[in-house]
Amino acid sequence: MGNFRDEGGGAGWLYHAVCTDSEEPAHREDRGTITMSASWKQPLFQICLLCICCRHINTNTLGSTKAPQVLTTALKTTVKSVVLKGENHTEEIQLHEPVNLTLACTWTGNQKKLPNISVYWTKDGKTIQDTQRSVQLENEQYTLKQDFRIVSEQDLGNYSCVFETEAQIDFILAAPQISEVRDKPIVSYLGDFVVIYCKMEETKPKPRTWTWYKVNGTEKILVVEEPHRYEIHNEGWKTKLKISNLTDEDSGFYYCGAVYRIGTSVSHVELKIISFIEPLKPFLTILAEVIVLVTAILLYEKIHSRKNNTEEENVPNGDQKNELPQGEAKELEGNTSMRQRKV
Repeated sequence: MGNFRDEGGGAGWLYHAVCTDSEEPAHREDRGTITMSASWKQPLFQICLLCICCRHINTNTLGSTKAPQVLTTALKTTVKSVVLKGENHTEEIQLHEPVNLTLACTWTGNQKKLPNISVYWTKDGKTIQDTQRSVQLENEQYTLKQDFRIVSEQDLGNYSCVFETEAQIDFILAAPQISEVRDKPIVSYLGDFVVIYCKMEETKPKPRTWTWYKVNGTEKILVVEEPHRYEIHNEGWKTKLKISNLTDEDSGFYYCGAVYRIGTSVSHVELKIISFIEPLKPFLTILAEVIVLVTAILLYEKIHSRKNNTEEENVPNGDQKNELPQGEAKELEGNTSMRQRKV
């Protein structure tokens, strides 16, 4: 190998390693310069290509997503406390969004005043694991606290703190309830239309949206908008469902649901479809009874009249004379006396 002036760094050295001694130095330097340029362009092109590819890479992959953990750290913290003096108490708690909930129970009604008692928590009547413990008597009362993460509708329900078997406090967790309940059914007619309303009190949180369901046997079927049949209008705390061209199949129970982040609050109403002749049935019944009664009276009068006429025809003439009216009898007697005087 010949001598080589390294003016281009490592790339020039790489070129010199593959050159032969027969090449002239000038030519070797020129070719070395060309080779250095090409060798630097290739890494530069790869770097640019890597940068372009990285811009299109989605870093939020399924494996690295930790959305639930971020959500739980951002939840509000709510504390509900109840002091019990008797044997049991029920507290209703309405939630419309996920929360970190701390339930605190204080019992002051124990007459035995034991130094410590056994306590535990239940959900919907079932004991919650790892909640059994012993609490000490402090200031003439027993206090029990427990933290719960309420993030979905499955977390709602009846939570109870139980002091041995002597006292219990129930916390009923539920979405905001629809207070308006319709006991009587809505009645409409075949071929007509009907509008069913459902609303939440404006003092409660506004629902995110509303849903409608119709009961078909044991299933609830989602009601979706359909031209000339179903129209749904949601307005904040209120919703209405309009059903057109009613048929017998539209009769049944309809459920409206106020949808919140934590769950759905449901109310129902019954719809009855009848024909236009249905309201006339009581009147027609009364009219038929009147017609029957009048007919019976007329028949009785007619039969009684025929019977009297028959009896009069069967009476003898002598009897008929004796049975003359009093006025006619006096007149007959007067005429007889006048004849006798003239004679």
